[in-house]
Amino acid sequence: MDKNILYFKDNFFSAGRTEIYNEVKEIVGELDLRSAFSSGIDVLDSKGKLIISGKFPMLGIKWRVYDSQENELGSLGSKFSLFSKKFEYDANGRGVFTITSEAFSNEYEVLEGDISVASFEKISGFFASPAYQLKNDTDILSNEELIAVVMGVNAIQKRQRNNAGS
Repeated sequence: MDKNILYFKDNFFSAGRTEIYNEVKEIVGELDLRSAFSSGIDVLDSKGKLIISGKFPMLGIKWRVYDSQENELGSLGSKFSLFSKKFEYDANGRGVFTITSEAFSNEYEVLEGDISVASFEKISGFFASPAYQLKNDTDILSNEELIAVVMGVNAIQKRQRNNAGS
């Protein structure tokens, strides 16, 4: 997938496949949400080949991102912050990226140090499945890896909401 703007979404029940589109509405891949009972995802290319996967390991609190050979590319965790949403993605020797958003915003920025390398925005979600717009400005993280990170942020936030409600 070229470095550009991509669109993808979760399903209402977080299960099944959804398309990944570029900015001219061409299908460039698929997101396989596996099942409603697990929060794992697979990112597939336009031919259906597995490129990246993401999941919480058994009893794990961090979202892990893997390549197609199950080699861990990085881990994503939530960071405590009073007036914003903050996450950290450790890309296993390729850098540590901070993901931030204002408290009630749907816009997120991916930073390496103080430099913005990507951004994503939740563009729907009220009575509909969350959809995302991703803009990747770095060669360090592929579009597919960033999609897995975005879905990891989504999965961590779902866990936090579920834990707060119980």
